[in-house]
Amino acid sequence: MAKLGLEKEVVDKGVYERTVARFREAKIVLPTFTELADPTKIAPEIRASLADVDPDSAHPRNLFRVHWWNDDTRRGIADVPRYVSLPSSLTGVPARILVALGDRFPMIAAHKVLAAYGCLVPRIVTGQFDPTAHRAIWPSTGNYCRGGVAISRILGCHGVAVLPEGMSRERFAWLEKWCLSPAEDIVRTPGTESNVKEIYDECARIDRDPQNIIFNQFCEFGNYLIHLHVTGRALEAVFNAERAAHPGLTLAAYTSATGSAGTLAAGDWLKEKLGARIVAVEATECPTLLYNGYGEHNIQGIGDKHVPYIHNVMNTDMVADVSEHATDTLYVLFNTDIGRAYLQNRHGVPASTVAELSHFGFSGIANVLAAIKTAKRLRLGPDDAIVTVATDGAAMYGTERDKAVAKHFPRGFDEVAAAETFARYMLGQATDDLLELGQKDRERIFSLGYFTWVEQQGVSIAEFDARKKPSFWRGLRSLIASWDGMIGEFNARVRGSSAKEASPR
Repeated sequence: MAKLGLEKEVVDKGVYERTVARFREAKIVLPTFTELADPTKIAPEIRASLADVDPDSAHPRNLFRVHWWNDDTRRGIADVPRYVSLPSSLTGVPARILVALGDRFPMIAAHKVLAAYGCLVPRIVTGQFDPTAHRAIWPSTGNYCRGGVAISRILGCHGVAVLPEGMSRERFAWLEKWCLSPAEDIVRTPGTESNVKEIYDECARIDRDPQNIIFNQFCEFGNYLIHLHVTGRALEAVFNAERAAHPGLTLAAYTSATGSAGTLAAGDWLKEKLGARIVAVEATECPTLLYNGYGEHNIQGIGDKHVPYIHNVMNTDMVADVSEHATDTLYVLFNTDIGRAYLQNRHGVPASTVAELSHFGFSGIANVLAAIKTAKRLRLGPDDAIVTVATDGAAMYGTERDKAVAKHFPRGFDEVAAAETFARYMLGQATDDLLELGQKDRERIFSLGYFTWVEQQGVSIAEFDARKKPSFWRGLRSLIASWDGMIGEFNARVRGSSAKEASPR
């Protein structure tokens, strides 16, 4: 199981040839990981063809928009990945908090479509996945299954979403439009955000059919690698743009909700290139990494109650826990006229910043709060920056806002409630539930993964322990060049190049 998807050679030439034929008929070509990391490397004719393609359509050309560099229209390429630099009038700390916006991605308006691409395409070009026969199963607590269904639809595959029944209504509404057969292709599991084990159990049942291929984002190294290579470079570009405007700026940290640990991989890049600390974020109500704890929460999209297999635990520097009460109530503050007016009129938050707050979903807010906690703990100043991401925007949580108002503001949300929310959860964000990790702390968290991956999922002890070594993670990087080469060869076959020029390895 742990090796599935990591091949560098074509493992089934029959599957490979059928896939080439399918893609040739549908006129599908694939971007390389490197093209997604730097869209200026995409062929000019492909970039030009994007002008007439709706970014929310299931069009093959939208694969070339699965990157961080889309502009506000999502039709062109920006000079810098779209981000917001949050002022101290909002955060209460002098350090600069830079938030990359994930809702500029195509089709699902969330960056998880990048992870789905990184998991499926290596299987395509190595002949491990047959779009003419297999079903792609996408287990998720949030946006990854939407990304998987979108990529599947474009590639002519049958995609199936597996997610908890308690997730936001907007997620299900999107899936109902994109799945080929919603009644069969949307599998609801018990519980909400924290119920990952139930998803695994359902996937174990689905996996009994050999025609079903499970793309488990929590153990798919394609997820790790595409975020390392693509998201890491995009966030480096964000920081460099900010530093160009503010010379002398230093990148102190990167905060990211644990989730599948894919996005956390960008921290490995930022630590190596810029010396940033890596801060893993989780819910206070489910303090798995912090205290080996458990529980339920509503910070949708961050997952928990286990340690993902692709989490490079031994390279993580801090754990910061954030309460669902904070994300719920700040979501209301950021997405109501009363809340926005309060921030602008009473605290001087620039109107331009207030207008950007609708681009922060629950996990994005959690990432910002963790950045504030980190800035306070490390006593960061105006020459320090923290980079983070907003996976998606407010559009995925409209019905959740109504629930949050009913739960937290039974008398209604007015200016007094706005003031209390801002004072308590933004300005009052404390440094409790935050741990700077030493060697023993890292080993404790690493060992916690044993129960999921060895006892439940059947990974061997040798494979499990290998991930402790930095050399393991560095060694994975060679896959990127191999896969990019195979994508190039595959595209040549699809376009009809000679067999000698582009024969499968």
